Amino acid sequence: MSTHPQTALPLADPARTARLRAALLAAGFTADGLLDLLGAPAYAALARGETVPAERATRQDGPLATLVRLFLLQRPVPYRQADAVLPLAECLADGWLVGDGGTGEGPAEQVRAVVDIRPYGGPEGEDWWIVSDLGCAVGGANGAAAARGVDRSRLVLGVGGASTTLAGVTVRKPAGKALDLGTGSGIQALHATRHATRVTATDVNPRALEFTRLTLALSGAPEADLRQGSLFEPVAGETFDLIVSNPPFVISPARSAPAGPDTDGPDTDGTDADASPFGRLVYRDGGLGGDALCRTLVRESAAHLNDGGWCQLLANWEHVAGEDWRDRLRSWVPDGCDAWIVQREVQDVTQYAELWLRDAGDHLGDPARYAARYDAWLEEFRSRGTTAVGFGWITLRKTGAARPSVVVEEWPHPVEQPLGAVIADHFDRQDYLREHDDAALLGARFRLADEVVQEQIGLPGAEDPEHVVLRQNRGMRRATEVDTVGAGFAGVCDGSLSAGRILDAIAQLLGEDPVLLRDRTPEAIRLLVEQGFLVPVGDE
Repeated sequence: MSTHPQTALPLADPARTARLRAALLAAGFTADGLLDLLGAPAYAALARGETVPAERATRQDGPLATLVRLFLLQRPVPYRQADAVLPLAECLADGWLVGDGGTGEGPAEQVRAVVDIRPYGGPEGEDWWIVSDLGCAVGGANGAAAARGVDRSRLVLGVGGASTTLAGVTVRKPAGKALDLGTGSGIQALHATRHATRVTATDVNPRALEFTRLTLALSGAPEADLRQGSLFEPVAGETFDLIVSNPPFVISPARSAPAGPDTDGPDTDGTDADASPFGRLVYRDGGLGGDALCRTLVRESAAHLNDGGWCQLLANWEHVAGEDWRDRLRSWVPDGCDAWIVQREVQDVTQYAELWLRDAGDHLGDPARYAARYDAWLEEFRSRGTTAVGFGWITLRKTGAARPSVVVEEWPHPVEQPLGAVIADHFDRQDYLREHDDAALLGARFRLADEVVQEQIGLPGAEDPEHVVLRQNRGMRRATEVDTVGAGFAGVCDGSLSAGRILDAIAQLLGEDPVLLRDRTPEAIRLLVEQGFLVPVGDE
């Protein structure tokens, strides 16, 4: 029986970890294998922390069912079953598993997992595994619950919707140096190893760095340079081609806790884990007031970017009474950087407080305690003038441009992931538009972007449509209304004629003055280019 301490994390001996990886592959413990075994509904429920559908789907014995029960459902399994699937002696010795039962003279009757090992499919079909703490799912039914012997405030989560969103929007251009700031269980660092020569991963939580080490090792990825510290402190004076961060962006109260007993326990650094009314969880609560952590990360990023480098992160931001949220976010953007900020969702303060109280499991305890914590969140928001909280993506590119492009918009509609290439194209188009004045734009040639369709909307039987809409079926899936000239212009853009010549032909067809049409149309062309409906292909 293993004597590996329950609070310690597994070791990652290269040879033995490779044998564990081979055993997982042989049993089909992969993203595709899980989908086949569980079915889509149970697979999706498991990602939400709901286990009952997966329990039903794994009632039949088999190698894959054994691994699902062990690592995902986190149930003990008989020693003999685990031994038939895994290099069990090594897994026990290295601390991936511990034994339960037995006499101490022979093998344990059962074994159980020390960590969550979750299959994850890479962008090119790679079979990867994300290693994290047991029993953690953002928004799960039971909140963030710590396994035995684990400091709840230092929990490290696995794959969630936010982490996969960030992975999908990240620009995947070859990079010399990449930084994963606030690495957590290491999913962003794992992606970065595919296109960056050197990957540095930082986190204020030392447990997170150990989980990142395990994630990379079990997935067969190159090692990363792991450093402990807050924000940019561990990389002071260094610059990178890519910075990605899924930071602890939750906007949570910072006031003293309401009176009453608390069982959250202390942080490992000696500070009170419940010094605020919600019980600080390092993976989500940055410890700064309001949205200051995200604002600081954005403002300081430029000093750590090489020319042409990217910074991409997820963030929450406050909507403050009397202020335009777009102006607030524009003020975050550092000099010398282009920016594209997309608000994907907005929650009023009550919805927001309820989401994160459930995440902490406060809804399962004493109703009076829950009410006191809920009230503390609302009081904090009232004192700051916060009326709502936005969530979205922030992308910066260091250009040094004298006229930086800063686009801040709301886009709550469905998009097609991955969007990394779409985001890179957006910034390329900003460069193009910055370099082309109206006269140059009329001398340029364009083509209609792939999978753009035209929709005509009007009353049945009407001779002319009331509205003409161009719609993208890929990427951001935008739609924009155009007039007759805009529709005709986009329809004939195949890269063969300049914009000016097309407008001259349209003017002749419509009986308009071509000079006046040339004067008023560049603004519309500029918008269609900026939003990706038209793709520049060259100049006359």
